[in-house]
Amino acid sequence: MSYLKLSLLFLLLITIISCSKEKTEIKNIKKVSQELEMISAYNEGFEKLKINDTYNAAQKFLEAELLFPQSVWAPKSALMASYSFYLQNYYSEALSNLNRYIKTYPKDKDLPYAHYLIGICYYEMIEDEKRDIEPLLKAKEKFNLIVTKYPNTDFALDAKFKLDLIEDLLASKEIYLARHYQKKNKWIAAINRYKNIIENYERTIYVEEALHRLVEINYKIGLIDESKKYANLLGYNYQSSEWYKKSYKVFNKNYKDISAKKLKKNKKGVIDKFKKLFD
Repeated sequence: MSYLKLSLLFLLLITIISCSKEKTEIKNIKKVSQELEMISAYNEGFEKLKINDTYNAAQKFLEAELLFPQSVWAPKSALMASYSFYLQNYYSEALSNLNRYIKTYPKDKDLPYAHYLIGICYYEMIEDEKRDIEPLLKAKEKFNLIVTKYPNTDFALDAKFKLDLIEDLLASKEIYLARHYQKKNKWIAAINRYKNIIENYERTIYVEEALHRLVEINYKIGLIDESKKYANLLGYNYQSSEWYKKSYKVFNKNYKDISAKKLKKNKKGVIDKFKKLFD
């Protein structure tokens, strides 16, 4: 190989190395610049959140995520944007962003919080037992996931508490429908609803009433043995309750609550004695 060719090759190699080094430096500068922009946007979002400007906070957090999606701060930004939407009661936007976060960052360490916040969004969308049941069921599904999959997190305890409240709400919906059917004399539909409460919501406050209503309906349609069965069950578990007293009256029409009369009489006696102190 001639001297000229060697010289040209040497110059070419130097040029390639220089260009490669220059590209690396430009890439590093660009990366630092992106990171600084992302940090700036995140901090702006955080400051806006502190003054309760939640809408603009959400926009800034989303901007931060887009500026540097490879950064460890990107998933944090996505979560903070979702939280900002939640604070505005923009539950649809929060849910959409949280579901996107779960798909985009499936291994992020804050995944339990994302699931929890989804559950809370659905929980906040619950209105009453007469309305749409879907948010109740979706909230229940998420809180069950947290209790099962992330039992040692800070969110599990609150999820258990929320699940108890959801059970009460679901049972209240059943009791509402059962009462409706009972008023319309749709006995089979009412019985099925009351039975559902006893079988699936046994820890709720509506079990006593459901048992009593089954006593009432079965007695009314002539199923006396069935009625007695539920009365015995009510008496065994809730003998001192007002619902048991009402069921007792179904079989004993002349029954009067003597204890209540005695209490009223004693109360009057105490008041009379109290008055005499000032005579």
